[in-house]
Amino acid sequence: MSKKIRLWLPLALVLLVWIVGVGPLGQFTGKLGEVQSNDSSTFLPTTAESTRVAELRKGFEDRSTTPAVLVWESEGEIGEDAEKRAAAAIQRIQQEGLTAETPSPPIRSEDGRALEAVLPLPADVDDPPIDRIRELAAVPGLDLYVTGSAAVGADLSAAFAGIDGLLLMVALGVVLVILLLVYRSVLLPLVVIVTAVLALALASALVYFLADRGTLTLDGQTQGIMFILVVGAATDYALLLAVRYREELVEADRWEAIKHAWRRSLAPISASAFTVAAGLLTLMLSDLNSNRSLGPVAAIGVGCALVAVLTFLPAALALLGRAAYWPSRRLDRGHKVWDKLAGVISRRPRRTWVLTALALCALAAFAPTLKADGIAQSDVFLEKTPSVEGQDALRRHFPAGSGNPVIILAKADALQPTAQAAQAVEGVSSARPMADDSGMPVIVDGRGMIQATLASSPDSDEAIDTVAALREALHPLPGADALVGGYTASQYDTRLTAERDRTVIIPVALLVIVVILGLLLRAMTAPIVLILTVVLSFAATLGVSALVFDHVFGFAGSDPSVPLFGFVFLVALGVDYNIFLMTRVREEALQHGAREGVLKGLVATGGVITSAGVVLAATFGALAVLPLVFLVQLAFIVAFGVLLDALVVRSLLVPALAYDLGAKMWWPTRRKIRP
Repeated sequence: MSKKIRLWLPLALVLLVWIVGVGPLGQFTGKLGEVQSNDSSTFLPTTAESTRVAELRKGFEDRSTTPAVLVWESEGEIGEDAEKRAAAAIQRIQQEGLTAETPSPPIRSEDGRALEAVLPLPADVDDPPIDRIRELAAVPGLDLYVTGSAAVGADLSAAFAGIDGLLLMVALGVVLVILLLVYRSVLLPLVVIVTAVLALALASALVYFLADRGTLTLDGQTQGIMFILVVGAATDYALLLAVRYREELVEADRWEAIKHAWRRSLAPISASAFTVAAGLLTLMLSDLNSNRSLGPVAAIGVGCALVAVLTFLPAALALLGRAAYWPSRRLDRGHKVWDKLAGVISRRPRRTWVLTALALCALAAFAPTLKADGIAQSDVFLEKTPSVEGQDALRRHFPAGSGNPVIILAKADALQPTAQAAQAVEGVSSARPMADDSGMPVIVDGRGMIQATLASSPDSDEAIDTVAALREALHPLPGADALVGGYTASQYDTRLTAERDRTVIIPVALLVIVVILGLLLRAMTAPIVLILTVVLSFAATLGVSALVFDHVFGFAGSDPSVPLFGFVFLVALGVDYNIFLMTRVREEALQHGAREGVLKGLVATGGVITSAGVVLAATFGALAVLPLVFLVQLAFIVAFGVLLDALVVRSLLVPALAYDLGAKMWWPTRRKIRP
């Protein structure tokens, strides 16, 4: 067997394994929706008060339910004939078996211009039949609205419908266009895209397997983030290897070039992937099941990207050789911009990093103005959805909280005093114990259930404040052992848990990343300096986001998880570029000295870090195609933060600081590296 065949055969086998073995797994990207759960009540920890209420209230119901609220509205007073038609419509809905329990009859509003009915739908149905209910409940001459938590869930499902197709097409399309413009090569962008797609296929199959067996909780947001992260990470790592391969091709044949490129890229790419995965895995410390599952799901995605880039990509590049960069003729493309920037830093390092740091601090000063204390469910969508329009109609004629009451459980002996105390809380329209047909309170295991109707919409800040006031008023009642739950209480507990997660996860993530950087760079000063620059970059990003969200987009607020997700992604991904830069700087510093190593490392990695940052920012920006405020905000924070990191922090602040510190940057190994 000739030497050429011995070289080609293993690489061809690697490509065959990926294309034939992994390629068909791409079908699982479209099947992930089958194992999703978008019910926010399943995300809360078992210790949350609303979760305990949800478990205890099962004894009062034959089947767990979620309400759909029907509202019929007319410009004038509704006649008896129309009211009878509405009652008949409810009977048709019940006869079709769409409800879990007997629906309420139509209730007339005080102004006579609206009717309301509550349909208890099965809570264990992933896709509530809201469209069918609209068909059956239509009454000629009346406008029909369907709202309630079941309708909100249906709107969320509709928002995530087709996420696997639309999001992936947008992300891959953006990456392809940017790579074509930046690298002016036909084959290289295609090879990078294929690498990312294969990594996503493998990740989707693994996540599907785990979610199908209940090991992971997958929702639409987690799925979308995983798609974007895999494409972005695979592209970033692929660019680092591809650019290093192009450098090696200048003086070596394709086989030696890929061998050297792979060896020299292995450490930064692997360290980057492990750092990102470790940062994301800190989300497992979250008390929210959705956050806790995002950590391993995202880490699986990053791991698959790493494997694809270290196996499939080098095999493809080696077989293509110089053709991978066609029609570009020069493999030793110049670095004029980075040469000039290196000159500026070498002449005025301290002025450069001080001015850059001051500018970032000025932006960071606006970070405390970010409103991240929660957002009403009606403000979750970018545009008004049918469920939100229904809530508006309900609010026009009835107490806004009707149809979705707060559930209060109390000991039987203290049931009436508890109901009276609840009724006295500001924001509560009514509070009545659940009764049987004879009018006697229903008692299960020594407890009774009170349904409290709020004056405010159940997803509003006012309703959440009322729940907090209810708990404050009812918990001290002697002998009541009162618990407050229901939909609004779940939203309140979710906010409290998200705030707790921020205080726990952020310090742990910083500590983990500092330790990894210390082990990688074999120094103590460098990791601390780098992590401080990442934190400053994140704070500046939050400051800009606060201004943009408030004054440009006009968002009502942000979910408490937005800063946490933004932090974890930006710190993990920002460290990516630190690793790309500083591993090359250390390599050069060992040969040329600390300060010269900074300049050479900046020139060598400036182009790839910038292009990788632009690609990753554009990839995360693709999340904005989904009509949810949370994902649009996360897309902006990560995209802007990545660009700020790649174009400013990694191009100016870090190199200038490293140059100014010289050999001190590498303490305690400074004796091995001359100034």
